[in-house]
Amino acid sequence: PQDPPFTPGVEGAGRVEAVGDGVEGLAVGDRVAYTSNGPIGSYCEARVMPAWRLVRLPDDIGDEVAAALMVKGCTVEYLVRRTYAVQPGDNVLLTAAAGGVGLVACQWLRALGANVIGAVGSPEKAELAQAHGCDHVILYREEDITERVGEITDGAMCRVVYDSVGASTFEPCLRSLARRGMMVTFGNASGPVDPVPPLALARQGSVFLTRPRLADYYATREETVAGIGALFEMVSRGAIVPHIGARYPLRDVARAHRDLEARKTVGSSVLLA
Repeated sequence: PQDPPFTPGVEGAGRVEAVGDGVEGLAVGDRVAYTSNGPIGSYCEARVMPAWRLVRLPDDIGDEVAAALMVKGCTVEYLVRRTYAVQPGDNVLLTAAAGGVGLVACQWLRALGANVIGAVGSPEKAELAQAHGCDHVILYREEDITERVGEITDGAMCRVVYDSVGASTFEPCLRSLARRGMMVTFGNASGPVDPVPPLALARQGSVFLTRPRLADYYATREETVAGIGALFEMVSRGAIVPHIGARYPLRDVARAHRDLEARKTVGSSVLLA
């Protein structure tokens, strides 16, 4: 958390207007994008960024697409390729499947050949998740997640669960794992998860639990280039098409946040400077 006043924002795309002494690989006019562990401050018309955090954009990827995908796409990249390397045929449970990260994850998981089970909060979101690659959807406010996973997988359960909802879904998600499966909790939209005794993991079938964060997967220039490169490749070949649900001029940022808080947005929202 930041103490006000501050300028929020951790991702963006634009053109290089100037380069510092000794900077290599970037030139004035280059189109670039970034996802940043710090400093924050992308809600602006221009800013100074460490050169190593910037990645040049391919010609076939527009600025809006890049801005919409940086945090969400890089999050999905490390989740499905590095936190747990999803294999063809894996049963995968994904909560908040119709959210910004979820819609990207659905598409990436489909491209990997997984059996994608998405948990969502409404029939409208179920349709959206299915349109983006979910093979099955669970209405988690109406249905028992663990019971439905058992039905969908004929009792095999899931090799991995990606949960960004947190407190309200953690327990049923944990019970949805197969023996030696991986529980990945990477968000807490409904509140933080209570501490988990190690013995509970053993009783569930010697399962694994991890709480990853983007900062530890994009900590170096090499990791950043490789991760964003993998994301751009998926976009370039059409495996991932970002869902930009709303565009706001920068002057309307307050309205954008009100819409987010009221859950009026779907997919990604983009600020245009």
